[in-house]
Amino acid sequence: MTAAQADLPTDLQAKFREMPEGLRLDSPDVADGAAIWRIARDSKVLDLNSSYSYLLWCRDFAATSAVARDSGGEPVGFITGYIRPDKPRTLVVWQVAVDHAQRGRGLAGALLDGLAAKVAAHPGFDALETTISPGNTASERLFTSFAKRHGARVERTVLFDAALFPGDDGGHEPEVLYDIAPLFR
Repeated sequence: MTAAQADLPTDLQAKFREMPEGLRLDSPDVADGAAIWRIARDSKVLDLNSSYSYLLWCRDFAATSAVARDSGGEPVGFITGYIRPDKPRTLVVWQVAVDHAQRGRGLAGALLDGLAAKVAAHPGFDALETTISPGNTASERLFTSFAKRHGARVERTVLFDAALFPGDDGGHEPEVLYDIAPLFR
């Protein structure tokens, strides 16, 4: 159990997964930016942002993001998020990715639970949002099982239609908003 999870009431602690054996949940720091960028690139599913953006993310949004570290301290998975400025009770999950060698161990779910627990340690957090491209069944399962585990509803709406994305290749699918709430009530 993470320190953030231990700060939660006992009935909420039971809703969070433990990290897989040999891994620990931690806050990212700037030195993790390159590894996080590589994990995102190697996922072949995420929209890859510039390496600079991952460095900024680790600096400016470390409080609402998490990394999974192996026994040597190297990042093997990450989850990035931020609190919506216009909805300060809502955590937006930007990206989740796990190194290929660590897949199939429940790490993505443990990262999501760990980040939610970290944010829930601060009063008022009661909703989570993310966007998922149609057909990304792994992410759909991750977030719907999170909602089920926490007794929350999931509402889905198209947030960004494919036509909004730049480029003439038509290669970006729409982004479907998953609004998961209420949490921790």
